[in-house]
Formats: sequence, C-alpha cells, structure tokens
Amino acid sequence: MALAHVTSAIIKSCQQLPDAAFRRVLIKSLGLTILTFLALVFALSYGLGHLFSDNLTLPYFGTEVSFGALISLSSFLILILLSVFLMIPVATLVSSLFLEDVATAVEAKHYSYVQAPIKIPVVEVFKNNVNLLGVLIILNLLALFLSMFFLAFVPLIFWALNGFLLGREYFQMVAMRHLRRQDAQEMRRRYSGRVWLAGIFMAAPLSVPILNLFVPLVGVAAFTHLFHRWSQDPSD
Repeated sequence: MALAHVTSAIIKSCQQLPDAAFRRVLIKSLGLTILTFLALVFALSYGLGHLFSDNLTLPYFGTEVSFGALISLSSFLILILLSVFLMIPVATLVSSLFLEDVATAVEAKHYSYVQAPIKIPVVEVFKNNVNLLGVLIILNLLALFLSMFFLAFVPLIFWALNGFLLGREYFQMVAMRHLRRQDAQEMRRRYSGRVWLAGIFMAAPLSVPILNLFVPLVGVAAFTHLFHRWSQDPSD
C-alpha cells in the first residue's frame, strides 16, 4: 500500500511536468544548478592552479611542466568524479529555492479547495536551506568514505542515507506550508517509513547524470501530493 501511494504521487508529478508553471521552475533550477557547478569548477581549478604556480621537472624526461596546470587539471577531474555525490546537495539546494512555486502549481491543479498556505519568512527559508546544504554535503562525504570499504553496497548506502535526509527535509518543508513546525514534525514521524521510501525514490535517480537535474522538481511535487493525501485520510 505504501509503495502504491508513493508511486502514484511520483506518476502524478511527472504528468504535470509539461505545465507552464513547472517548465518555468525547471528552466530556472536547471540554469542555476549548471551555473553553480561551473562556478565550483572554475573556483577550484583556478584557485589551486595559482596557489601551486611553480614548475615541475619530470624525472628521466627533463621536461618542465606547470605544477599549477597539473593541479588545476587534477582538481577538475576530481570535481567531475565527485559531481555524482555533490549533485544531490547542489540540486536539492537549488530546487528548495523554488519549492513554493512547485507546491503552489500542484495545489492549483489538484487541491484548489485547500486553504492558502502559511507564508514562511524568508529568513527561515534561507536558514533551512543552508542547514540542509551543510548536512547533505557532510552526509555525501560520509557516503563517499563508506563506499571505499563497502564497494559492493555503494548504491544502497548512497540511496539509504540520502533517501532518509531528503525525505525528512522535503516533506517537512512541504508540510510547514500548512502546519506549524511542531505539527509538521509529528506528521513526518507518523509516516516516517513512507517518507523514507519516497526519499529513496528521489535519491536513486539523483545518481544518474542529466536525470538528476529533474528529480528535485518531481520530488517536491510528489511530497506535496503525499502530504495532502495523508492530511485528508490520516488512517491511510
């Protein structure tokens, strides 16, 4: 039953992707995510390249190469490798900036009868986003560390850890549009297993390049559907 609810919410969210409101959010979030990654690549490669600007003589060849250039190239390659892990915090942070737009579009189409959402102060939204980004980065670095010792279980570790945190944070952010923080937390705990399951459905595709750019948008919409379903029928 829980799986059916989660998959139904995801299907409804995907079906709404062609809507104009979703397209606008998608374009903005994709653009900001790409710019964020380009900025990270430039800052890391350019900064380290200038920090280590001395030349290096290759043994046996006697050829001098720029040590800074080697550092810049290696940092770029490392960042590309880490992008699989960093994409989750970056994409999640970007999409959370447009959470209100996505949830409003879902409610306008499917739940027009609900009361107007509670306006969350900008300061609190910013604080939540920064805290979420910090925890996500730490969690994904932990997942990267654990993957060195449990190579065969890398996907499971990655999905389980991120699924738990993504489900927890996204559902609570969606729920707080209509409930007090304490009530939103209580509702999340009541459906903790299903929230985790929905979070795993989000985390798994986030490890797939290109597809991961679309997942946060669908995730916010799916949790909006789940929130209203459980609000209407708490015994469901």
